[in-house]
Amino acid sequence: MSDTEPAPLTIAVAVDDPVLADRLAALLGSVAGVRLVVAGETADVALVTPRADAAEVVDTFQLTARERDVLTLMAEGCSNKEIARSLGISVHTAKFHVGSLLDKLDATGRLDAVAHAARRGIIEL
Repeated sequence: MSDTEPAPLTIAVAVDDPVLADRLAALLGSVAGVRLVVAGETADVALVTPRADAAEVVDTFQLTARERDVLTLMAEGCSNKEIARSLGISVHTAKFHVGSLLDKLDATGRLDAVAHAARRGIIEL
């Protein structure tokens, strides 16, 4: 590698389905500027199988279906007014749901709630 060439993008493949893992490895292994890493090696990006217990994570926080709807809209950057309009509820009710989410997710604000939810597998960004 010369000084002008960027370092290769390192990718880890951790997919439960061995056939899919092999297909991904074959495909990515042929891409210039990409290097697949071995298990335990640090990578820039990881391709992983979604957690099977993601639904259980949502239940742990006891989010209602409406709170999940509000959380999704919060992740899209919607204001309380936009959330209310989108869900056909009052602004007061939207604000109530946002407050409830902040409490349940132990978040300091809207962005923090979305970040907590994404890290815990409640929503995908």
